[in-house]
Amino acid sequence: MDYDDKNNLLNQGEACLAQSLNLQWHAPLFEALTALQRSGPASYHVPGHKYGQSLIRLTDMNEDAIKSYRGIMAIDVTELSITDDLHAPSGIIEEAQTLAANAFGADKTFFLVGGSTSGNLAMILAVCRPLDLIIVQRNAHKSVLNALKLAGARAVFMMPQRDLESNLSLLPTLGQVESALLNYPEAKAVFLTNPSYYGLSLDLAPYADLIHKHGKLLLVDEAHGAHYGLHPQFPRSAMQAGADAVVQSTHKTLPALTMGAMLHVQGERIDRNAIAESLRMVQSSSPSYPIMASLDITRAMLQIYGSDLFREGLDAAADFRKWVSHQTARYALAADPLKENGAVPIQVDPLRVVIREASGRLSGFELQQHLEKYGIYAEMADLHFAVLLFGLAASVSDVEKLQEALTAIANEADKEGLVPKEMVNLSIDKSQGLSEPIEFTRTGAKHASFGAEIIALADSEGRFAAEAVIPYPPGIPILYEGERISAETIHAIQQLAEHGARCQGATDPTMRTITVLRTG
Repeated sequence: MDYDDKNNLLNQGEACLAQSLNLQWHAPLFEALTALQRSGPASYHVPGHKYGQSLIRLTDMNEDAIKSYRGIMAIDVTELSITDDLHAPSGIIEEAQTLAANAFGADKTFFLVGGSTSGNLAMILAVCRPLDLIIVQRNAHKSVLNALKLAGARAVFMMPQRDLESNLSLLPTLGQVESALLNYPEAKAVFLTNPSYYGLSLDLAPYADLIHKHGKLLLVDEAHGAHYGLHPQFPRSAMQAGADAVVQSTHKTLPALTMGAMLHVQGERIDRNAIAESLRMVQSSSPSYPIMASLDITRAMLQIYGSDLFREGLDAAADFRKWVSHQTARYALAADPLKENGAVPIQVDPLRVVIREASGRLSGFELQQHLEKYGIYAEMADLHFAVLLFGLAASVSDVEKLQEALTAIANEADKEGLVPKEMVNLSIDKSQGLSEPIEFTRTGAKHASFGAEIIALADSEGRFAAEAVIPYPPGIPILYEGERISAETIHAIQQLAEHGARCQGATDPTMRTITVLRTG
């Protein structure tokens, strides 16, 4: 079955919903765990809490803690003869993964208990041997950088293109990808990130066609698009577009527990045994059964309720966007799913709203901080925007509370007489061409072994970084190890530090100093 057929199967709207409602609930992994619990098992195995029995005698323990904790412990088991083995599945886990593959349009699905991070590691480790070359979108998650280190691979980085209206990152152009494939025919694969943390994406089908024409693999980090392809209003998924291997963070936009994710593969190009072996290396040998059960339950919910599962969240997000459209003097959206955004046919996640204070009086960080005073917690913020993830269950009352808070924040800014402030553009203007191949080792870029020294960030222009600078969230490096530091990069890092951004990878959390390679 090709990806167009799968796309048709997964996008039949209300007709699919009517059919799916006739299905019976079946979550084999979860059902086996609850059946085991009801049987009253005597545990002489790990984990040490013994299905929560260890809490029974702790009469002085907090009652809320006992109630919450025991519920999780009841299905928290180990690999028994009846609970299967994630790393060599042949029973209920294998059945649960097969059902998930059918639901998401994959040939095979692997459950992940280490989030999309473990999936990104596994994809690259399965494809790249030491010194193999891979073409990577530059604004990839830090886990991709770590995977390159573990694999000892070489990478050529492509700069993303940008939405003209919001200046947010998109995929590299098809021309950039083709140029990379022509210049580096030895590349094993192309690694893309779609959608972005901000919910912007492009249709991957033309990319899949181009990359496969050159005989290469398309690997996709679709961490923020686990819901794609599951409702007519959503963009089609990377699987539907023809990618060979795709990682999705099921916990981000679907009702799985944190760290619950899936790795989907299709076709004959990808080595499934290599993927399985890589996952055995990067995932725990004692995987969490509650996390795996939550993946199984999520899949069952999707197949029973279909697109109706998303109705409440979609309505709430649409109502909020409509409200923002009448607040033009105070707030603005980065992108709207109902209109064309720039020259490129950009797709916008309708469950994710990216908002800014219209006049520039408040940074995205400050807007996030003000919202928290009203008990509202945004997904993330940067210098310009706050990202609001509506998800499945945002309610009318949730939206009303958000609107009241934003109105109060704007009134406070008016009362205090705040004026627009200058904020640096974080679209670091690097060459739109390709980077030189960078060879990675487990300690970073290979030439980092030349030695390093710590200097003032302000004095680092022209030097080569010996550490990465990764604002988190979103976990996208603004500076890679081995990359030459520009004046614009210095200014951007200083602005991030000034506004309280947390930067991972850097030795100095204040970002007043930076570690660089020694000269000579």
